[in-house]
Amino acid sequence: MTIKTAVTVGLAGNELSKKIVGTSEVSAGRTVVATGSGAALGAVSVGTIVIGAGIVGVATTPVTIPLCVGGAIIGGIASLFD
Repeated sequence: MTIKTAVTVGLAGNELSKKIVGTSEVSAGRTVVATGSGAALGAVSVGTIVIGAGIVGVATTPVTIPLCVGGAIIGGIASLFD
């Protein structure tokens, strides 16, 4: 995981939270959505979410957890300052 990737994923999670919630106002609800979105995008960006034959699974790699956590933290923090 690089810091640049974590920041990119976190900021994308913040932007996604604006679309999901429908507003760019700072709120606890949007922070929760931004944090979750950052973590989910972190998992997807390293290819850890595997979908096949109607089954969703997770393929673990050493990068998964740090990138998910980094994306979640950056997304949460970014949502507080928009």
